[in-house]
Amino acid sequence: MRYYALACDYDGTLAHDGRVKDSTVAALERLRESGRRLIMVTGREMRDLFEIFSRLDLFEWIVAENGALLYRPSTREERLLGEAPPAAFVEMLAARGVREMSVGHGIVATWVPYESVVLSSIRDLGLDLQVIFNKGAVMVLPSGVNKASGLLAALKEMRLSPRNVVSVGDAENDHAMLKLCECGVAVSNALPTVKETADYATDGDHGDGVVELIDMMVDNDLAALESRLRRRDFLLGTLKDDSPVAISPHGLSLMIAGTSGSGKSTLTTGLIERLQEQGYQFCLIDPEGDYQDLPGTITLGDSKRPPTVTEVLQLLERPDQSGVVSLVGVAMEHRPEFFGKLLPALTQLRHETGRPHWIIVDEAHHLLPTTWAPAAAVVPSEFDGLILITVHPEHVAAQVVANVDLVLAIGAAPAETIGGFSRALGVEPPSVPDVTLQPGEGIAWQRTPPRDPFWFRSIPPKAERRRHRRKYAEGEIEEERVFYFRGPENKLKLRAQNLMVFLQLADGVDDDTWLHHLQAGDYARWFRTTMNDAELAAEAEAVARDESLSPDESRARIRSAVETRYCGPA
Repeated sequence: MRYYALACDYDGTLAHDGRVKDSTVAALERLRESGRRLIMVTGREMRDLFEIFSRLDLFEWIVAENGALLYRPSTREERLLGEAPPAAFVEMLAARGVREMSVGHGIVATWVPYESVVLSSIRDLGLDLQVIFNKGAVMVLPSGVNKASGLLAALKEMRLSPRNVVSVGDAENDHAMLKLCECGVAVSNALPTVKETADYATDGDHGDGVVELIDMMVDNDLAALESRLRRRDFLLGTLKDDSPVAISPHGLSLMIAGTSGSGKSTLTTGLIERLQEQGYQFCLIDPEGDYQDLPGTITLGDSKRPPTVTEVLQLLERPDQSGVVSLVGVAMEHRPEFFGKLLPALTQLRHETGRPHWIIVDEAHHLLPTTWAPAAAVVPSEFDGLILITVHPEHVAAQVVANVDLVLAIGAAPAETIGGFSRALGVEPPSVPDVTLQPGEGIAWQRTPPRDPFWFRSIPPKAERRRHRRKYAEGEIEEERVFYFRGPENKLKLRAQNLMVFLQLADGVDDDTWLHHLQAGDYARWFRTTMNDAELAAEAEAVARDESLSPDESRARIRSAVETRYCGPA
């Protein structure tokens, strides 16, 4: 199951003119019976809800006052998520003629046309307050408080990630909530801008639209909407024409395979960074300590103290916290045994909460060898959200390999790597492009849905890009990648071993030499092949095409482009 909860707006979504139809209540009950959970996220105050809706008990949490108040119906617990409205502000609004005004625990609400009075009062008092519009309503809240922040507070209590939540709304104040959740839905009566924000708009309006959505959740876990949910795809890299190639964050498993030293950890780290940026939780099993300094994670275990399964589960309690499980303190022969205990625990946590969204296994041929007895017992026949990293695909348990949808082969022998994977599955290997891969390049073979193997260039992780930027700017690059100013008659041999030296020499060479290399495309070619910087290369090509530029002006343009990318903050 992908979606564990539904977050619903009240007015204009669940309710029409403040009332919820019996058919909508029945659908809410049906959703709960499916094992999913309900959260109401509304701009209303609790005293209003108590008066107009008798089935608040259906909701595990209610985020009221547009994110300022958290209420738990089962215990009647209330928690203010911010500061109470300043008394001076409320008094000023009243003194300035605002007659229709409601003051809650954390919200002050009024209506158009009082928005100008509200804004001037905030300015005159120097308050850190924000104004949120909801059709004709004008809501004043502490800065940073909205439906998304309130929903996050509720999800923390529920141990759920927004990546496992669907939200549905209709008005301006629902934008943040719809963007936060994995799938944002607008009912058909929603404002046009809300429909633009949403991933899907229902055919039905108000509660009928919510019923339609619930039916899709219960029937097929929104599988019918999968093609629309592309905004959280994360980049694998680029193709030969520089077009991007992306990976779905849900519903697939992949293997990163290649010879030792081929860059598997670099490719993995880049993919992990982009998973983190999209808010997905992962647990990385690290037998050799290669990922202990991974930003944004907590590492459990070291050479003196092995981790425990209990510690891993405690670490992953927070939906926004990913972890690295270092096995350097576990004897190699005992690592498969440890993993045989950890994987069922992670699978159970995923069954309960939908996370960790990704389980990443380095040295998979050691932790999941073909002789690994628990494979059939602890690895489900359909197991996605798995990244296997290995030198030897054919040495990984077949039960696990069978779950792999995408193979990323890097290093000197991609055809051999994909052949090893095919042998592990007992299938005929595909035809692999006959190419010599450079660092950062690979061959991808997508098994489901089928796609012929294709070349790609990966996107290096940010830390790697910063390191390369320093190297290209001031370091010493390899001799075969050095740039030489030779001039039109090949009389010069001025060596630029990095970009700073390149700029110094560019300022000193004669105009004929400078223009010779510019118009021959040598600068653009160097930037593209050595720096792997297509943008800088394109800038150099644009300068070369501009015949109105003098030699000094073209030098200045190239210098500016280089300094912007390589001499500023990382």
